[in-house]
Amino acid sequence: MPDPRFFEDLGPVTLGDLAALTGATLAAAEAADRRVAGVAVLGHAGPETITFLADRKYAADLAAARPAACFLPPGVESLAPPGCAVLTTPNPQGAYALAAQRLHRARSSGSVAVAPDAMLEADVVLGPGAVVGPAAQIGRGTRIGANTTIGPGVAIGRDCDIAANVTIGFALIGDRVKILAGARIGEPGFGATAGAKGLIDIPQLGRVIIQDGVSIGANSTIDRGAFDDTVIGENTKIDNLVQVAHNVRVGRNCVMAAHTGISGSVTIGDGAQFGGRAGVADHVTIGTGARVGAAAGVMKDIPAGETWGGMPARPIRHWLKETAWLARMASRKGRGDA
Repeated sequence: MPDPRFFEDLGPVTLGDLAALTGATLAAAEAADRRVAGVAVLGHAGPETITFLADRKYAADLAAARPAACFLPPGVESLAPPGCAVLTTPNPQGAYALAAQRLHRARSSGSVAVAPDAMLEADVVLGPGAVVGPAAQIGRGTRIGANTTIGPGVAIGRDCDIAANVTIGFALIGDRVKILAGARIGEPGFGATAGAKGLIDIPQLGRVIIQDGVSIGANSTIDRGAFDDTVIGENTKIDNLVQVAHNVRVGRNCVMAAHTGISGSVTIGDGAQFGGRAGVADHVTIGTGARVGAAAGVMKDIPAGETWGGMPARPIRHWLKETAWLARMASRKGRGDA
């Protein structure tokens, strides 16, 4: 279930209502009055939630989860575990997205600059125009810059330095964190799926976790998780204009130079380093201590301790040899043409 500090629960809702909303077919009519309190992906589904399965290879996860109900594509209804109500639809993920919109809503920031139930410890400094949302918490000695917005439920540790024009939402932030001007923390990640009337935004119901000693550069963005959390490990240093997408997990003591882009659900080990303008495709694992060269395009896993470069990225020695060979061939061709 989404963190109640950041999301309101709008349920429970009957399965009959969800079937009507999504256009799904409820396999057992007697289940129409059964109620669910929220949505959850397979890894977190339980007896009060509805989930979805779009690929048979995750059938074992569905059996282990035992949710109250599940959106399933036609022909695989038998994969549902005992007690799980089945809603059949050609687009389980789209139905799940509509159900999530019906069952959960982001909390409002309120109408005053500093909410009366916000908790600010001693020596907190708020710059001109700063906004602190309901139930937000800010630790001792933290400085909040001008026109910065701290959203509802956000927790910020002690001795942090948050610069001007920053927005932080759906986030839990440790001690001694530095965030430079214009950074955006906790915005929804990029996720959409097809619906009957066009593309549907998939609600992003996760959080951002930023651990102690992290630095985040100017105008960088760290998206909240779609289902799980986006996590930035202790003492990691992120340059200006870096994008970290939803569900990414970054280890401790990592370094990302400017214009690095990390796609969704990437896992990065401790001590990894990224040169400027490096890009990483989704669901890739970067091993502990790995290094990614500037402007490299990483399309597959990098083992721990290795250095890769090029596009598509490959071990640095292979890339350098290929580059040198191409240069020699081009030079020879040029002399022959002369």
